[in-house]
Amino acid sequence: MKQLMSGNEAVARGLYEAGVRFASAYPGTPSTEILEELPQYKDVLYCEWAPNEKVAAEAAYGASMAGARSVCAMKHVGLNVAADPVFTAAYNGVGGGFVIISADDPGMHSSQNEQDNRHYAKAAKMPMLEPSDSAECLAFTRAAFEISELFDTPVLLRMTTRVCHSKSLVETGDRAEQPVKRYEKDIEKFVATPANAIKHHPQVEARMESLASYSDNCPLNYEEPGGGAVGVVAAGVAYQYAREAFPAGTGFFKVGMSWPMPISRIRAFAQTVEKLYVVEELDPFMEEALLAAGIACTGKSVIPPVMELNPQIVREAVFGCAPAVTEVGAQPAPRPPVLCPGCPHRGFFYTLSKRKDAVVCGDIGCYTLGSAPPLNSIESCVCMGGGFTVAAGMAKVFEQVGDERIVFGVMGDSTFLHSGITGACEIVYNGAKLIPCVLDNSITAMTGQQQNPATGRTLMGAPAPAVSIESVLTACGFGRVITVDPQDLGAMQAAVDEAVESVGAGIRTAIITKRSCLLIKGLPLERGLCRVDPEKCKACKMCTKVGCPSVYMGEEAAEIDAALCSGCTVCKQVCPFEAIEEVRPQTVGYF
Repeated sequence: MKQLMSGNEAVARGLYEAGVRFASAYPGTPSTEILEELPQYKDVLYCEWAPNEKVAAEAAYGASMAGARSVCAMKHVGLNVAADPVFTAAYNGVGGGFVIISADDPGMHSSQNEQDNRHYAKAAKMPMLEPSDSAECLAFTRAAFEISELFDTPVLLRMTTRVCHSKSLVETGDRAEQPVKRYEKDIEKFVATPANAIKHHPQVEARMESLASYSDNCPLNYEEPGGGAVGVVAAGVAYQYAREAFPAGTGFFKVGMSWPMPISRIRAFAQTVEKLYVVEELDPFMEEALLAAGIACTGKSVIPPVMELNPQIVREAVFGCAPAVTEVGAQPAPRPPVLCPGCPHRGFFYTLSKRKDAVVCGDIGCYTLGSAPPLNSIESCVCMGGGFTVAAGMAKVFEQVGDERIVFGVMGDSTFLHSGITGACEIVYNGAKLIPCVLDNSITAMTGQQQNPATGRTLMGAPAPAVSIESVLTACGFGRVITVDPQDLGAMQAAVDEAVESVGAGIRTAIITKRSCLLIKGLPLERGLCRVDPEKCKACKMCTKVGCPSVYMGEEAAEIDAALCSGCTVCKQVCPFEAIEEVRPQTVGYF
């Protein structure tokens, strides 16, 4: 049966058809939907959200050791977190087939960097597959497990944003149920001591030689003769772009298994053309491999090394064909990303924005938007967990030089459980003078409302014990943990003042802001909406300083868009003239 599927949906279907029994991931765009698609197969496949990518990789590898086909999935920066067990798994080998999915993000649509994770395959000495469309996503997922078991190795399945989210036709098949191999103790294989690893390394090198021979002969790599003077080597979505950009008569070598590269076959292909181009997004990964093998080619001297490609970029880079531009005489309105109307983080950042002595270190999540005008609160964002640890380093230097500014470290509930607990330990253990703040909105919000260990429910919908963030902070050694509703600005201000005073007195103090994200399904509207009384409004613009998209200045007074307002009342609380009032939802057409 043929179905229209996104790449992520097709990968999930491929996991089901491949007989996978265990799947673990931490949500991260553009990979999130892979695991979200798996609960429909929960009768034959177990799936979970792990606290972080390292845990996901370790749990999936444990399932592989137990003899089952298993997978872990993550976005590209997540592989940095998972790299420790992944590299060792490549040395040890597998039990059941073990596949690691990395969803890279060329163009940084939802990421803090544009790293090219193809380098991980080379560095970790494991094979890598790169699908170009949804049909290949399904087929390559199934093939990855076969390669994993054939060569006793983890396999990296590299996706990119356009492949993950674009849709194309997929022909689905039946599940190939795989027997779970009986686990047998094998200390030499699975215990990664130096004595065992020393034996493994030569085996890994020999395996890579075998994989290189396999790559030269496997059907995932193939030629498309064009009969012309120009040939193109491409993989992934770049292959699709190249097919559109180059004229008829161009020959193509489609790379599906991009590590090890099928060097011998590409060398033979190169001899059939006068000019060979390598079209790839980001780094010259394939180009460098070909040049090292003595195969003349042109790549990053013309193809941009940054941002994602498209057919027009490729066409212009290679042929100099600039697109025709038609002036329409209008400019789109600027729409920078902002916190949602009613976001519980707004009251917290508004409160901190009023403190001129505060330095706020942020983290990865919705709350990074606290850096945007008019709040302008967050001053750093590095990586998951960095909100506490970057702040700790900064606070130590401030203490050394006598800088009396107060450092706040900020992260969300899911991020705290991902990699914030160690940062909390760092603050207490090494005596960093700062105030860690966990913004608990009861969900993993930025990636689309996924569960986490503090929400009380698993990926498959089962109830689960909810981790108490308050208890964890107390166990780490914080003498005072203040929990506050961030949309109560008076209470929020009192909490910050209390925390500053306590830290000044030598008491390790943390703040937890606790209010659910408004986008959680089924969350009731607790309040009426807000509207401005134009007779009372003095156009002072104080209400606009909270940065809510529903609040704007009209011709003579502030106005509130009833279609956007959620009734959080933060704007009402900051109005010095009591010009904002609450109204019942039905008054403005809400039921």
